[in-house]
Amino acid sequence: MLLTGAMESIENRLPGHVGIIMDGNGRWAQSKGFHRVAGHRRGAKTVDTVVTACRKKGVRFLTLYAFSSQNWTRPSLEVKALMELLAEYVRLERDKIMANNIRLMAIGEIDQLPDSVRQALMGLINESKNNTGMTLCLALSYGGQEEILDAVKKICARSVAGELAPDDISKTEFENALWSGFLGPVDLMIRTSGELRLSNFLLWSCAYAEFYFSDRMWPEFDETDLNKAFDAYANRNRRYGAVGK
Repeated sequence: MLLTGAMESIENRLPGHVGIIMDGNGRWAQSKGFHRVAGHRRGAKTVDTVVTACRKKGVRFLTLYAFSSQNWTRPSLEVKALMELLAEYVRLERDKIMANNIRLMAIGEIDQLPDSVRQALMGLINESKNNTGMTLCLALSYGGQEEILDAVKKICARSVAGELAPDDISKTEFENALWSGFLGPVDLMIRTSGELRLSNFLLWSCAYAEFYFSDRMWPEFDETDLNKAFDAYANRNRRYGAVGK
C-alpha cells in the first residue's frame, strides 16, 4: 500500500533518470517448471508495462539493463533466444514508440550484436532520433567497467594526439567520453529478484543514485511495484554529501 499522499509526492519528486536491472526471468520460469527462455519472453511484457508507465508519469530517461557483456557466456540457446526477443521487441514496439514520442537509444558494444538485430535496432534508433518525449535506452552487450575503460582509452588517445592536456581532463570531459554520458546521472536504480548488487551496471552514473530493491521477479513486476519504488524515492532525503534538511 502506498503511503498517504504518495501520488502527490511521486509527482513532485519524480526521478529524471531511472535505471532498471531486470533480474529474475530465468528463475521465475524455472520455479514454474518452464524453460528459462519462457521467463525472458514473459519479461518482455513487463518491459512494455514499465516503459508505458514511465512515459505516462513523465520520466525523462529510462535505461534498461537488457544484456550484459557477461551474458554472452550463457548457454548458446538462451543467448540466441534473447537476441531474437530483442529483434522482436524492436519490430513489435515500433509503432508504440513512435506514437508516444519516445526516443530509442542504445549503449554498449553494439557491434557485437548479430547483424540482423543490430540493423533493426539502429533502424528504429534513427527513425526515433527526433522524438522529444522520454528517452528509452537499452544497455546491450554492456558493462560498466568496460564503459569506463573505453572512456579512458578515448581520453588517452586525445591526450597523446595533443588535443587534451592531462590537467584539462575534467569530470565533464570524462563523462562526455562515456557511452552513457548523454543520459546524465542516475536518480533511481531499481533491481528486481531480491539480489542486492549493481552487477556492473552504470557504475559511474550511479555515484549518487538512490537504490530500490524488490523481491519480485522481473516477470512479476508491475505498475504497482513501480509506484512503490517511486514513492520510496520521493520520500528520501538526497544529501549529495552535504547536511540534509
